[in-house]
Amino acid sequence: MTGVRVSMYRPDLLRGQRILITGGGTGLGKSIGQRYVALGADLVICGRRAEVLAQTAQEFKDTLGVSIETHVCDVRDAQAVTSMMDAIWANGPLDVLLNNAAGNFLARTERLSPRAFDAVVDIVLKGSAYCTMDVGRRWIAAGRKGTAMSILTQSAMTGMPYTVPSAMAKAGALAMIRSLAVEWGPYGIRTVGVVPGPFPTEGAWSRLMPQERIGEAPIEQGVALRRLGEHHELADLCVYLISDSAAFITGEAVVIDGGRWLQGAAGASAYHMQQWPDSTWDSLKPKKTAT
Repeated sequence: MTGVRVSMYRPDLLRGQRILITGGGTGLGKSIGQRYVALGADLVICGRRAEVLAQTAQEFKDTLGVSIETHVCDVRDAQAVTSMMDAIWANGPLDVLLNNAAGNFLARTERLSPRAFDAVVDIVLKGSAYCTMDVGRRWIAAGRKGTAMSILTQSAMTGMPYTVPSAMAKAGALAMIRSLAVEWGPYGIRTVGVVPGPFPTEGAWSRLMPQERIGEAPIEQGVALRRLGEHHELADLCVYLISDSAAFITGEAVVIDGGRWLQGAAGASAYHMQQWPDSTWDSLKPKKTAT
């Protein structure tokens, strides 16, 4: 995209909002966190690597002039999640949880070991569940409203070969969002999801989109808008979904993929048909018949 980007949000939109992003030290979680901080949020991030969290916190301080709270936590461990939430609540309750921590890799499913399967499911499904249930019970006990949002994948809705553990886990997270929307709605707690398309990141992109998978054709050809997503576009959607403007949205997973899912549903022939010259289309016109 070109030109100067103008923010659609007022600069204090998230002031007073205390937000936790799991896996917030890198990738999409980091980009979303930067947007939240820029709009006045009180940001907390967690992850398994202390040095990554410290580096991100210092970067935010240098570039945005704000201090953020960091916690080393393995979300696969329910007790570790509870201990982290205790420490967070000691400084003030959360208003928003963003389940972003994830793990994934390409593999033939029949070759997966139980340990490899658990490595993905424990982070993506159990980690999201542990964090969501913990903040939910605290919000309910205190009579507080809140929003729990999860970053999903297209595979949660369609399945996906060669990333089966992630597809299964993300589908479970989607089921959690839809189930809790009804169960916790009377308490004023919203549960929502975001389904990103191709948004390149330094780590996951190289693991999940190697050149062997992409082939000679650029991945943009599989996207209806013929380009990759930009992080600020995803971040702005994540801002909207936790804002008061989205207060009547719950149980939904919003897709932001440039039409990739729909183009895939149209079949492989859709792309090739878009490349046909006019002469090909002209040859397919119905011939007039005498009456």
